[in-house]
Amino acid sequence: MKIHKEGFLIIFFSLILLSALAFVSILLWPVLSVFHYVLFGIEFVFFILIISFFRIPFRNYSTGSNNIISPCDGKVVVIEEITDTEYFQDKRIQISVFMSPLNVHVNRYPISGIIKYVKYFPGKYLVAWHPKSSTENERFSTVIEHESGKQILVKQIAGAVARRIRNYAVVSSQVKQCEELGFIKFGSRVDILLPPGSKISTNIGDKVKGGISILAEI
Repeated sequence: MKIHKEGFLIIFFSLILLSALAFVSILLWPVLSVFHYVLFGIEFVFFILIISFFRIPFRNYSTGSNNIISPCDGKVVVIEEITDTEYFQDKRIQISVFMSPLNVHVNRYPISGIIKYVKYFPGKYLVAWHPKSSTENERFSTVIEHESGKQILVKQIAGAVARRIRNYAVVSSQVKQCEELGFIKFGSRVDILLPPGSKISTNIGDKVKGGISILAEI
């Protein structure tokens, strides 16, 4: 396991803050007591949680040219046909994966291809499972064109807690399946819009792993 670059500053400042809090508690109450041990324990757990938010576990990533690999860890909460009004202007199959604060927060490319579109949308911070979060929340949209000419859209969506989205996609660049697309700090939701006729390989309620679980085949 390693730590993602997005977490370096947050982990550093968290360590400074928690150390300062511990130091002040000892200055004010020099004699160690139950209070100190409880405080130190809470600080330790909090620091471990911060580190876990930015972990990148070592994994053997899945492959398959036509496979749509899950772009993130989490739980499948939506599988439905929608009409996309942002980019495709037609019907698409949407799969949504909800990321809790305890999940790995790295986002990965579901397929290899060429980046055709990247756009940032400011917006609200509705809870990630809200039906309107896909269209009203702050988000990044990325469209990848597969070698077959088929295109998929990946939305990184902010939630009530996650308000820091990073997107590394560059229009016209060639990307590989399971490379890093971006990062959503402290969890949220990722939507994948697939072409009609895609063969879905997952179900609502399934727990999936980014870079490993196969969601569909185009």
